[in-house]
Amino acid sequence: MREIAIFSGTAHTELAREICDCLGVPLCPTTVRRFSNDCLYVQMNSNCRENDVFIIQPLVPPVQDNLIELLFMLDAARGASAARITAVIPYYSYARSDKKDAPRISIAGRLVADILKTAGANRVVVLTLHAAQVHGFFSVPTDHLNALNVLARHFRKYDLSNTVVVSPDLGNAKSASQFARLLGTPVAAGSKRRISDEKVIIDTVVGDVEGKNAIIIDDEIANGGTVLEILERLCEHDVGKISVACTHGLFTGRAIERLGLQDIVEIVTTNTVPHPPEKLLPNMKILSIAPLLAETIRRIHIGESVSSLFTDTM
Repeated sequence: MREIAIFSGTAHTELAREICDCLGVPLCPTTVRRFSNDCLYVQMNSNCRENDVFIIQPLVPPVQDNLIELLFMLDAARGASAARITAVIPYYSYARSDKKDAPRISIAGRLVADILKTAGANRVVVLTLHAAQVHGFFSVPTDHLNALNVLARHFRKYDLSNTVVVSPDLGNAKSASQFARLLGTPVAAGSKRRISDEKVIIDTVVGDVEGKNAIIIDDEIANGGTVLEILERLCEHDVGKISVACTHGLFTGRAIERLGLQDIVEIVTTNTVPHPPEKLLPNMKILSIAPLLAETIRRIHIGESVSSLFTDTM
């Protein structure tokens, strides 16, 4: 069988090392630096020839720098005669650009998917895309994972007898329903309208939330506007304890400041993106998705089913 070689860009080397620890393989070294004219230089410092190469790089800020770095690594692996190259992208930020909702704009989610293939990706692994249809933008085999089992495992430790899972919008209701089934709770959803990148309006909550504890579940939290809006609606229904869960905890802008002022029992997210100390709160819990990604990589490498990992979340 081909050797496995795992490389990481600079976006989240801590996650890459944790994945390698789970697999019992070393993280292959890379060199990333800039020339005096600001051009990136990327060199993979381990043998790739006829190897099964996995490159781990979430598209986190600075997104464009991390994307170009990933593209250069894909191209370098292809030039080094890798047998197969898989781009492991725990957070695919361009999934938000999934349609043409204004004149003369690019559908960037599709364009970036095309560029990844052109650069050398034979396969892609992504986690919890903001818009599920982005999966169809990739013209190479793509494994779309989710972290619902990881999140549910955490919440099962609590008494959920009077708890409802709440999706902030109807677009995320399907994932929220799957999460609720894992926890054995009912589900509710908000009716959301997006006004701008930082402003949303939730008119009402569909479902019985009166007097219940609530777990708000979303795919990602960026500036926190959606969470704050659904919190207001839930407070109007005399909801008890409120927890917040998401896969991608970006916490951009004033999100940490604003969430820290709310009466939230717990904020639970995963380490798909790095969390520096300034983006942490005392009531925040970071769950690791490294075991999930490691098992996915192992199954891809030996030709086993990846979808069977999620048979109880379908």
